[in-house]
This record gives sequence, C-alpha cells and structure tokens, in this order.
Amino acid sequence: MIKVSYKDWWDCVFAWGMVHGMNYYERWMIQRKHRLFGSLEGEVLEIGPGAGVNLQYLPEYVQWTGLEPNVFFHPYIQKEARRLNRQVEVRVGHAEELDSNDDSLDVVIGTLVLCSVEELMPVLREIFRVLKPGGRYYFVEHVAAPRGTFLRLLQEILSPIWLKILQGCRPNQETLQMIKSAGFEEVVHEEFRGPLPLVSPHISGYATKAL
Repeated sequence: MIKVSYKDWWDCVFAWGMVHGMNYYERWMIQRKHRLFGSLEGEVLEIGPGAGVNLQYLPEYVQWTGLEPNVFFHPYIQKEARRLNRQVEVRVGHAEELDSNDDSLDVVIGTLVLCSVEELMPVLREIFRVLKPGGRYYFVEHVAAPRGTFLRLLQEILSPIWLKILQGCRPNQETLQMIKSAGFEEVVHEEFRGPLPLVSPHISGYATKAL
C-alpha cells in the first residue's frame, strides 16, 4: 500500500485548485502579459511556473526551462507545451538555490512567486547571479498595500490565515522595495490593481543586470 503524505495530498489539491481557479485572473492579465513577455529572446528560466500559463505569451524560438517545486504541476506544464507544440524542460527545485551557472541566462521570469518566499533577498541574489550581464528579470507580483491604509491593515490581520491556505503566500510582502535593492542596474515597473481585493496591489516590469 502506497502511503500519501499530507504534504503530497495538499500539493496535489493546491495544483488542481490553481489550474481551475485562476482562469478569471489570467483573463484579466492577458494583455499585460502579452506586452511584457512577447518579445523575449534567448534562454529563459521561469521560477514557479505553476501550470505553465505563461508559455503561451513567449515567442516560440525561446529556450524555456521551468523550475517548479510542486511536481503535481508538471503534467499540466507538459500538457500546455503539447498544446502549443513546443519543447520545454521542467525541473524540480527552489528559487533559493537555482541550478544554473553564473551569468548563463538571458531571462528569468517569475509571476506570483515572490509572495510565497519567506526571505526575498536570497532568491533575488540567485536570480541576479544566473543572469548574463544585460540579462533581465521579468516579474508580475501582488504586493503590500501602502502602510497606513485600511487594505494594509486587512493584509496584516489576514496574512497568517492566507499564508496557511495558499501555501505560504503573503499578501503583505514588500516586494518592490526588495527588487530595487537587489543590485540591478535598472528597475522598470508599473503599479496596477488586480481583480482579487485583498491582493489587488500589483506590480509588473523588469530589472536589468548591468553589462
């Protein structure tokens, strides 16, 4: 008899829930993601790609690798790759320890990833390390509301519950400030509102490593 751990069970449920529960959010993001990802080139690493929802926005000639720690997402990624008729590589791993060489990647992508990271700077340092000089880190993240606002108060109050339900997701993560302090030469970003009230403050953009 095969024993299934609680973590495996919850990882499976979480993957299924994200695949079937994020359709509205992804429709909301279509145009923004087309603009952000539509002209990428070279070797691309996506951290935490989930079900591979961003593959559809990437030019077919990029070399895409996904680093996804939840193995129950992997079949969904492969299914999406087959639908798009493209070759992909999927690995198990964590953003805190990227298995890529220094200065080896043209692009790193992360969407709705940094919210689930307890210590942001180690992840950002790893992203910085593996990018080639002139390479870019592209991001879409929900972030903390401004301090002193009612929404920020709600985020602080509900964060412990939200974190438990959504596998470490933190609605009050100060992500933009950390990206700006991670050593990139340039950070270009937009701030906008997403469709989910508690995590409606969003940022999207890119950070460039100096040549």
